[in-house]
Amino acid sequence: MPGSVANLGGGFDTLAVAVQVYLRLKILEVRDDGGARLTVVNSSPPVRGRNAVERAFEAMVRWTGREAPSVFAEVESDIPMAAGLGSSAAAAVAGLRAFERVTAPVPEGVLLAVATSLEGHADNAAAALHGGLTSVIETEGQEPRALRWAWPDELRLIVATPSTGLATAKARAALADAIPRRDAVFNLQRVLSLMHALQSGEYGRLREAVQDRWHQPARASLIPQLTAVLALEDPEMLGSFLSGAGPSVAVLARRDCARLEQLLKSTYERAGVAATVRTLDVHQPSEVFAL
Repeated sequence: MPGSVANLGGGFDTLAVAVQVYLRLKILEVRDDGGARLTVVNSSPPVRGRNAVERAFEAMVRWTGREAPSVFAEVESDIPMAAGLGSSAAAAVAGLRAFERVTAPVPEGVLLAVATSLEGHADNAAAALHGGLTSVIETEGQEPRALRWAWPDELRLIVATPSTGLATAKARAALADAIPRRDAVFNLQRVLSLMHALQSGEYGRLREAVQDRWHQPARASLIPQLTAVLALEDPEMLGSFLSGAGPSVAVLARRDCARLEQLLKSTYERAGVAATVRTLDVHQPSEVFAL
């Protein structure tokens, strides 16, 4: 299952794009004993407490009421945890897909609803389920819905991930319960500008279109070098923004990615902050990986 970059500036809890960094689940054994439980016998890296893959499988058992076997699996993930790259959403979706594999297909709306119930919000889950760029609509009393948008093949994301993680709960606690109307309007205008720029190829609009007055300013004190990265100016940097809840920060680019990686690395190094920087392509919907 792919990781994902959510929010994309002002699209808080609404937008996410799947990226080519993966969590892989391998089913080792299926026992037709009605156990209705998935057990991760080996996880790399190790996970403290109950694995999100296991919790997602059991949530599907409760949601659907289906009989299910006992399943034993191993998980290997390249998605850094607590980094704002959708690791928990990818794990949840892996558990849902494992349930489908050993029972029967489940409607996409149900999958997204269960993933959202586990995650608390639908954006990363939608991207992990569908690939590509997605937006979500949540209505009380109804299953959340995902809308799919085209992502330009030439656009890549250069992602800098500081070595210190950040729990989503802590990042959310920094947010105000209300924002000024002018800031809400600012974000709405820019989210629409972002979607137009991505669909029309008007990439010169991206730098402004990913600006945000809602969550990024409130989280700046929690995110190493966020302000410095957002302030970087380079002709090949098309826009920059916080990845999900952070602490990863993403930069949009079409070319010269190796040089931009070095620019980001030096920005963190000058501040004495250890960070991993990598260029990621988007995981498009046609890219399917078997369990």
